[in-house]
Amino acid sequence: MQASDRFNINSQLEHLQAKYVGTGHADLTRFEWAVNIQRDSYASYIGHSPMLAYFSIAENESIGRERYNFMQKMLLPCGLPPERDED
Repeated sequence: MQASDRFNINSQLEHLQAKYVGTGHADLTRFEWAVNIQRDSYASYIGHSPMLAYFSIAENESIGRERYNFMQKMLLPCGLPPERDED
């Protein structure tokens, strides 16, 4: 592998990370990564009607109530963020 190949791969990765928030970056914390994963999952559940119907049947709730619950869970999907050390 040549140096130009590595540069090309890195520039493509940086482009994807700038374009799509969920792909992460070097400074992304574990908590932020987990929040992105959870929010993407809830958005997928809300956006796919059969999946939403499955969850509503499994939890014996209406589809509207399940959609509301998922949207509420998207606010703080992993709880409050951990305390950061200010260096």
